[in-house]
Amino acid sequence: MTEEANKVILSPPEPIVKVPMLIKHGGVPPKEYKKARGYSVPEISELGLSIREARKLGIYVDERRKTKYEENVKALREWLEKVRKGEILPPEPTLPKKMVVKRKKGRVFRGLTKAGRKVRGLVSIKLRYTHRYKWKRKQKERELKKRHEGKRSKGGH
Repeated sequence: MTEEANKVILSPPEPIVKVPMLIKHGGVPPKEYKKARGYSVPEISELGLSIREARKLGIYVDERRKTKYEENVKALREWLEKVRKGEILPPEPTLPKKMVVKRKKGRVFRGLTKAGRKVRGLVSIKLRYTHRYKWKRKQKERELKKRHEGKRSKGGH
């Protein structure tokens, strides 16, 4: 067996963040820390890595988070030292996944199409005063005590 096969693939330590204080907890969080989505940009840059390099090493990066915790930096630094010495192998890269866009279904778009405007009664006014028309119509139906929400559905009055 080769020496390369004896090495273990070990993922980086999980980052932690403080739990926010919520009113429902009475100002005292149920626990001090929770697992984060990834390491913040300041934590990664303190180790001398770019975001792309970190992701190639299999480290998850949360670009929205701006906080820097020394516990995270220390744990990641120890893990990086083991990777650099060759004691462990990093996991697969965590580069952003490619998005697959689903094609549109054959349903009618009820927004600004002819069918959608007709359903909402906007054909005669050609989309002018759309909201005013709608609000005025709803107010009139409220005054007449009609069920305006179920007007066009089955069983509506």
